[in-house]
Amino acid sequence: MANSAQPRIVVGVDSSPASEQALRWAIGYAKLTGGTVHAIAAWEYPAFYGWAGLSAPPPEGLNPEELAGQALSETVRRVAGDDAGVLISEAVMPGNAAKALLDAAKGAALVVVGSRGLGGFTGALLGSVSRHLTEHAPCPVVVVRED
Repeated sequence: MANSAQPRIVVGVDSSPASEQALRWAIGYAKLTGGTVHAIAAWEYPAFYGWAGLSAPPPEGLNPEELAGQALSETVRRVAGDDAGVLISEAVMPGNAAKALLDAAKGAALVVVGSRGLGGFTGALLGSVSRHLTEHAPCPVVVVRED
């Protein structure tokens, strides 16, 4: 379990406006509870990689892990500024976002996600990741709507 003196708050960040709101919410909650924020971005190779006999690595300059890491750092910097007032760690995890966040949620006090990420249908109330987390997370989940 998370240390009750310093709860670990996991937040999914994919650079969408809803994930930026989720990060803001997580930072605010961490300030109130004396917690730490663990910002997670997930990455996968594009669907065409390794399919139909393609065995070549992605084109030069297209490293999904590096791109996810850069996007995560830029989003944290944009949302938190130079001093968020709480400890924020960043991690880039391989695999789909739902699995990465479920893995990161083990022992966490809370998971925070935006209601909708970068994919999916614009009319949906919940994205597939936020819905999956509300059904399977090992800790409470907060789903933050985009303003």
